[in-house]
Amino acid sequence: MREGDEWKTAFKTRYGLFEYTVMPFGLCNAPAAFQFFLNDVLREYLGIFAIVYIDDILIYSDNENEHVQHVKKILAALRKHHLYCKLTKCEFHVTTVEFLGVIFTPQCMVMAEKKVKAVSDWPTPKTVRDVQCFLGFANFYRRFINHFSQTVAPITKLLRKKEKFVWSPEADQAFSTLKEAFSTAPVLTHPDANQPFILEADASDIAIGAVLSQRNKDTGQLHPVAYMSRKLNEAEQNYVIAEKELLAIRDAFKEWIHHLLGAKYTVTVYTDHRNLQFMSSARLLTPRQLRWMLFLPNLIL
Repeated sequence: MREGDEWKTAFKTRYGLFEYTVMPFGLCNAPAAFQFFLNDVLREYLGIFAIVYIDDILIYSDNENEHVQHVKKILAALRKHHLYCKLTKCEFHVTTVEFLGVIFTPQCMVMAEKKVKAVSDWPTPKTVRDVQCFLGFANFYRRFINHFSQTVAPITKLLRKKEKFVWSPEADQAFSTLKEAFSTAPVLTHPDANQPFILEADASDIAIGAVLSQRNKDTGQLHPVAYMSRKLNEAEQNYVIAEKELLAIRDAFKEWIHHLLGAKYTVTVYTDHRNLQFMSSARLLTPRQLRWMLFLPNLIL
């Protein structure tokens, strides 16, 4: 605890008042403070060979010898600040690891089975709070689910404050569909900068979505790298279909700009709206369309 702030943690017992001298569990800002502290402790290595989320530290390396050195550096930094790892909660020198509910291997990543089971066994929400809990959990894994926003739209409608909570047949169908999507969620391959990216985008009346994929260099089979989707706001729902389709491509490019911008190969985009092929050479574009087209270099439609 910062000197002078101990009184803020005081609690009363029959033996008198007690104050914490170190940060306890349960304070509203404790997670953020601890995250900030660990980020500072390991700042030299973050994004190079380490990732930190609260008290979970993931160390990644290209080979075993390099990994030994990376682990030593992390442990030395922790010891320097009097931080110690509990051995029973650690895994060393593994090629498959679960981190934040996702299982990572050298080739791909997939949702942890216990997380899939949690969604499959989730009881039907009966209150707005129940819906918020379910959506908060499901949203974390939306990159594994195709057309997530469109599927979940009937459920998100229940969060409107001015409307009475009624679990509708549409919401129940969306709930079942989402459970099925989780149980059959695909394996996501790791992006390979040395292979071309393929972007498939689509739009509906209420949402847009896209999938980023790459072909396996040995089999030629197309594998998803990630999915994205979002609900359209009221203004966007009034766009003509060509603009909605272009918006889907624009948003997908923004979502994966760290992969697509400066890609080694031209990005191929698949869309079911043929008119977009001629938009890049059109003479008359609205200011909005022009802004979007300028944002989309290095593409083949």
